[in-house]
Amino acid sequence: MVKLDKHELKKIKILHIWNSTSSGSTISKFMDKIYKTCSWVITRKQFEVGDHTTYGETSKLGAKLFTLKALLMARNYDIIHVHAFYKIIPYLKLIYPNKKILLHYRGADIRGIWDKKYKYWSKADLIFVSTEDILEGAPSGTIHIPRAVDTDFFYPRGTSNPGTAFSIPYMADDLVKKYAEENDLILTFGGGLENPIKYTEFGDVLSKYEYYIDVKRSKGKILEALSKTGLESLACGLKVIRWDGRVVKELPTRNLPENVVKKLFNVYLEVLN
Repeated sequence: MVKLDKHELKKIKILHIWNSTSSGSTISKFMDKIYKTCSWVITRKQFEVGDHTTYGETSKLGAKLFTLKALLMARNYDIIHVHAFYKIIPYLKLIYPNKKILLHYRGADIRGIWDKKYKYWSKADLIFVSTEDILEGAPSGTIHIPRAVDTDFFYPRGTSNPGTAFSIPYMADDLVKKYAEENDLILTFGGGLENPIKYTEFGDVLSKYEYYIDVKRSKGKILEALSKTGLESLACGLKVIRWDGRVVKELPTRNLPENVVKKLFNVYLEVLN
């Protein structure tokens, strides 16, 4: 096995295709900062709810032209890290059979339907998932990479109003209201696709509240995992009421960006070697 020395490490080039909830931007920024890699993120402006791309570029191209742009750009990178845009995987592998193609799933795009997406994920060299609950039904070798919180934007501000709670509607308003009442909290709904909040200002918004109620329902089932917004709320110093009513008060260290990119960087080295 060939080992990459410290000079070669600096030459590693990673292209992140798509940028679900700023995951690509956060990973790229901290990876480049800490490990001196050369990363870039590309995504479509049409799906930039809240302007999530703080590191990289957004494109106004339509679906077909954007896909072509991504395929052409990939030729200049060592690792292609695809976030959720699974349909591009077979094309990438066909054109670049020797490049390392990594597929990163987030949740609803794969939860409970692994068998239906086989023709896409089977072409990837490695598969990542953002939450452990998605591992159910996943192929052998799938790796859990915890969600990274961008602590440049999400940090304690000391501006919370006691007795208040914030939540983003996600088909579980009934349970959210129940938890607010049980904890005697004044509840505010906001954000989401209908009322997007600019990503770089979201930390300021969250910091006005004492609690974030993190309950989501998908396909009639309550999701048993902290959302990225829930983790960002913890980073801002809020208390988070999760799906089972339990209150969480601290951001898990595994979600700190430096710890996420450390784990991911080691995986990058393994696939390159």
